[in-house]
Amino acid sequence: MVIGTTDHERHLQTVRPARGRPGRLDGRAGAAEGDGTPPAPEDLDRAAMAAYLAGDEVASAAAWTLAHHAWLGASCPARAARSAIWLSMTLMFRGEMAPAGGWHARAQRVLDDADLECAERGLLIVVEALEQLFAGQSHAAEVHFSRIDDLGRRFNDPDVRVLGRLGRGQALVQRGEQAAGMASLDEAMVSVTAGEVTPLIAGLVYCAVIETCHESFDYRRAQEWTAALTRWCDGQPDLVPYRGQCLVHRSEILQLGGEWPGAMDEAKRACDHLSRPPVHPAVGMAHYQQAELHRLRGELSAAEDAYRRAGRFGKEPQPGLGRLRLAQGRVAAAAESVRRAIDETVDPCGRSRLLAALVDIELAAGDHGAAAVAAGELSAIAARFGNPVASAIAGQANGAVLLAADDARGALAELRPAWLVWRDVGAPHEAAAVRVLMGEACRRLGDLDGAATELDAARRTFRELGAAPDLLSLDATAKGAAEVTLGACGLTDRELEVLALVAAGRSNRAIADELYISIKTVARHVSNIFNKLGVSSRAAATAQAYEHHLMA
Repeated sequence: MVIGTTDHERHLQTVRPARGRPGRLDGRAGAAEGDGTPPAPEDLDRAAMAAYLAGDEVASAAAWTLAHHAWLGASCPARAARSAIWLSMTLMFRGEMAPAGGWHARAQRVLDDADLECAERGLLIVVEALEQLFAGQSHAAEVHFSRIDDLGRRFNDPDVRVLGRLGRGQALVQRGEQAAGMASLDEAMVSVTAGEVTPLIAGLVYCAVIETCHESFDYRRAQEWTAALTRWCDGQPDLVPYRGQCLVHRSEILQLGGEWPGAMDEAKRACDHLSRPPVHPAVGMAHYQQAELHRLRGELSAAEDAYRRAGRFGKEPQPGLGRLRLAQGRVAAAAESVRRAIDETVDPCGRSRLLAALVDIELAAGDHGAAAVAAGELSAIAARFGNPVASAIAGQANGAVLLAADDARGALAELRPAWLVWRDVGAPHEAAAVRVLMGEACRRLGDLDGAATELDAARRTFRELGAAPDLLSLDATAKGAAEVTLGACGLTDRELEVLALVAAGRSNRAIADELYISIKTVARHVSNIFNKLGVSSRAAATAQAYEHHLMA
């Protein structure tokens, strides 16, 4: 983006900060004072920040460019470098990497020419530190972020100090040192909530911390900081840059808590905001979140379209697309795509989500050995993190594998602690999914009352959420289990059909008409059913059918 000086000044007229009200904006024109004197460099910086926060990125770029030159003219190289760095950061957020790199190099040259050691050196290091973090080089990234933190403390600069602590926390979490990493992130957030940093850095830290918490399964923290971000945004209604990607995180938290309609609303808002020119790179996240909600609600065609849109914008559509393929019965395609994504993923948090999906897919394909291997890696990752949710994900996978191997007792030992975690986190869908497995384990152990309790609770949750595919799968499984259980009593397939119709309130005549058999044959089947079940009435037989979920 190249703008001439005249253009800079014209765009600058559109926005200036409201005096005496930090973080609030007004639309008064005129960057210069009434006597025609040029605006002071600090006023230009404030106008640039206000314009950026109001969403006018052209005006903010113009103002920071003018501020940079004004600080150079005032022989203040550190402040000139900072204006250039802010401009570089905002361009980078918009995906304009070439001009962002140019302004970063300009800031570096200004400080080098002045042979100046200052807090701005820390801001310049952030780019290199982030490159190492994104490449999975957590140790090298931590060294850089620690130096950034040191520079912030040495020159008493809250923005630099907070960025150092944020990055160090992310690096620690990336390599599995969850407790230490979260402590560093919490420390950064304390400075943000105390109002010690500029709004640009505050919004950046909010989003980064929430994303890190969500990606590393620390859902309690994610919920708490999302609520804090919502309050911060609500207190600044003119704020624009932090209402897009952060809306995706809010949608994820609402989904986890079972508030699916609200989650979909937030995901749509994020898509709308992030799709405005210039399109934000995070728009793929918003489409992926929409796809997940469509899939969970059984809207498979809409989910497919949304996963495709996510992929077009650079968001990896797995494991969601693999789970969609599984729901469509395309098990082989699901397995291949998820395995490919696992091969390309180094991050342990990302691998965990993929591995959990692979366990379900491999079990559906009948490859219990491959499912056990995936579950084993999940357990290893959970042990590294020491995080309850990571342990719950591994426990659920191990429970499913043990159940497939007919070790119902061992499965329950893995599944019940997992269910307790999901319950305590407030994740109803995840908790219900575990209860389905627990119900099947109870049934195999002969605890039919326990099985009914678990399956009924899961069914009620799925119905309340609108989780149509889970509800259909549960009903089909329950009916199959009922047929196996009642079949063990000696009931034939035809007698099971008759029992289901008896339980539905059909008369012998109605049953005969529906099954195209004689009334006498129906009477014989009913008599055999009574004898095999040890009951003496249609009501008692009906109770047996419902107890074993034959009517589901």
